Amino acid sequence: MISGFLPDDGGLHRHALAADADPPAAALWIDLLEPSADEELRIERALGIDVPTREEMREIETSNRLYEEAGVLYMTATVVTKIDTDRPESSQITFILTADKLVTNRYVDPLPFRRYIAYAERHPAQCASAVAILAGLLEALVNRIADVLERIGSDMDTLSSEVFTAPQPGMRRRTRDYRAILERVGRAGDLDSKARETLSSLARLLAFLQQAEHPQITNEVRARLRTLSRDVTQMSDHAAFIASKVQFQLDATLGMINIDQNNILKIFSVATVVLLPPSVIGSIFGMNFELIPTSGQPWGFWAAVGMMVLSAVVPWWAFKRLGWL
Repeated sequence: MISGFLPDDGGLHRHALAADADPPAAALWIDLLEPSADEELRIERALGIDVPTREEMREIETSNRLYEEAGVLYMTATVVTKIDTDRPESSQITFILTADKLVTNRYVDPLPFRRYIAYAERHPAQCASAVAILAGLLEALVNRIADVLERIGSDMDTLSSEVFTAPQPGMRRRTRDYRAILERVGRAGDLDSKARETLSSLARLLAFLQQAEHPQITNEVRARLRTLSRDVTQMSDHAAFIASKVQFQLDATLGMINIDQNNILKIFSVATVVLLPPSVIGSIFGMNFELIPTSGQPWGFWAAVGMMVLSAVVPWWAFKRLGWL
């Protein structure tokens, strides 16, 4: 699908291109969402540019992602998408900045794009040129990553409270579902790594854009891009800090699992030691011999039972006094 965004007094106005129609000359932004091969060729013929294919967008070499050709800037960034699901993904978005237009080629519809489109429809001053639209889209992407990092940090604080908070006096110890906790930690670590990948990609794109010679990139725009670059750098440091918190939470959770397993094994070990003497006494008095002490006495059975109970209580009392229980 191809959409053209035209400026008016109220902001940017979306115009869906009909089949075989060329983009409007007044459009500042041409957005290709999951385009077909025919749609890519139509835009290439109309604007005289080379729209990268999906396979070309996935290449990781910087020279294939950030380059200038015939005065046109080609920039491909890796962006994390499907953040609100259990399986976030990393997708590529290409920004093509011509002399008077911005062309975006994407196969996903991330939330920052939808937010920026809604914002641009009400703020005409912020989308008066193609480079201003590009800067606005990049700011929307960075703001979205900031929300992601804030959410991950909040989740880690919640998990720390769940794992390390001791039960209140007089309350029964809670049974924690460590499997669910490990799954949450794993999802947080995966999302943080994809957010760091996005920030790294945006940092390279912003550095390339600031150094590029383009008629629309004025000093004011460069200052805006420098501010955005500083934000990306600071957020990258924060993402690294969150990654260390995720690793600490993972190690702590595994340690708590080991402690609980040791406690369970300790209970079985104590039970074995407590029940071993009564078993020995019961085996002795259960032997099939004619001569067994107290076997001919009426109180013999109760004496054996008393000895078994006493042999079980004494080890339990000793363990309790030593603090092993």
